[in-house]
Amino acid sequence: MNVSPASTFAPEIEVRILDERLHAWGLPRYQTDLAAGIDLIACLDAPLRIEPQAAAQLVPTGLAMHMDSDAFFAMIVARSGLGHKKGLVLGNGTGIIDADYMAQIYVSVWNRNPAGEAIVIEPGDRIAQLLFVPVVRPRLKVVAEFSGDSARGQGGFGSTGVAAKG
Repeated sequence: MNVSPASTFAPEIEVRILDERLHAWGLPRYQTDLAAGIDLIACLDAPLRIEPQAAAQLVPTGLAMHMDSDAFFAMIVARSGLGHKKGLVLGNGTGIIDADYMAQIYVSVWNRNPAGEAIVIEPGDRIAQLLFVPVVRPRLKVVAEFSGDSARGQGGFGSTGVAAKG
C-alpha cells in the first residue's frame, strides 16, 4: 500500500448541514477512495433551467463549514462530466472559499453552450466538486531590481511562442 502525504495529513473540518434534505440525498462525500473532490449537491426547491449563455446563477449547497486553518483553503471546480458533456461549468471559473468563510457555500453555475437546450439542475443533483488545497503565504519583498535572472527574463505574456509542430 502506498502512503502519500495527503493520506497522512487529514485535518478535521466542522460541517454544518443547513438543508435537512441532504440527509436523504446523501451527505457530500468523496465518491471513491481516491477521489480528490467532494461532490456538492444542489439544494434547490424546484428544478433550475439554465439557458445557454444566460447569466450565471447561484445554487445553494445546504452546507457550511469552519476550516479554521491558514494551511489550506477550499476550491469549487466543475464536475468533469457535466462540464464536458453538458456544458455546465462555474460562472466564475473556480470558486475560492477562504478558511475564515463560515456561511453557506453556493455554486455559481453557467451554461457555456453557445445555443441549444437549457441545462436543468434538479434538487439533489451533484453539481460541482469541493477540493481542499494547501496554501503557501510567502512574504512579499519590494525591490527596485530582481536579484537574479531567468531564461524567460522580462519576456511578457505569450513570449515563449506557440506549441511545437510535430
